[in-house]
Amino acid sequence: MELNDFENLVTQAVAALPESIRQKMDNVAITVEEGDSPNNSLFGLYHGVSQLNRGSSYGMGMVMPDKITIWKGTIERFAGGEANIPALVRRVVWHEIGHHFGFDESQIRKLEQKWASEGKV
Repeated sequence: MELNDFENLVTQAVAALPESIRQKMDNVAITVEEGDSPNNSLFGLYHGVSQLNRGSSYGMGMVMPDKITIWKGTIERFAGGEANIPALVRRVVWHEIGHHFGFDESQIRKLEQKWASEGKV
């Protein structure tokens, strides 16, 4: 898949979130890396201070944005075919945004089960 097409999938995944969630996203950048993740098994990674852990002084100074990295190569390798990539990208983007809001792995796994039962991912 071309990088531009993959980046569009990431943009679409964010756009598919409810407006109320998108409006609450704050100081976070989503980037796409073309290759594989460092351990060849991560699809995405959130790095930053989750909204749950931001204190009252968080916005007082210059704060670098949180970063969500999505690895195109790893997702393509594990997707099992190009037709499966859009749903996997959506799931990974939503998963990492969950970390941005302060959800831990078990909480996100429960959300993923809910999304799957609702046909969202």
